Amino acid sequence: MKLLHVMLRVGELSRSLAFYTEVLGMRLLRREEFPEGRFTLAFVGYGNGSEIELTHNWDTECYEQGNAFGHIAIGVPNAKAACEEIRRRGGKVVREAGPMKHGTTIIAFVEDPDGYKVELIETT
Repeated sequence: MKLLHVMLRVGELSRSLAFYTEVLGMRLLRREEFPEGRFTLAFVGYGNGSEIELTHNWDTECYEQGNAFGHIAIGVPNAKAACEEIRRRGGKVVREAGPMKHGTTIIAFVEDPDGYKVELIETT
């Protein structure tokens, strides 16, 4: 088995695409329009096989997030530098880089335009 993608429902596709491509540096891998179903799928990622499917239902402007979903995680070489660059590109840092609670791994959190959390995990 192989994990293909994670899907997030987004309220405004152009805003979400700008965040994932311009702020987090992912690429738009493919985009499919489904006029009969009134939705668009846009797949973003770094080209290493892991993808996020951004689903935009044309008639839904926003979604309520439940309390079951946690976050997406991205490995970065330097979490502090990544936060600085994300902030410079207009992203919202919601937890500065530092050791995780009850551990030593350096992590940070940023938030996408729909409020989804993205964890940055410092990898060496």
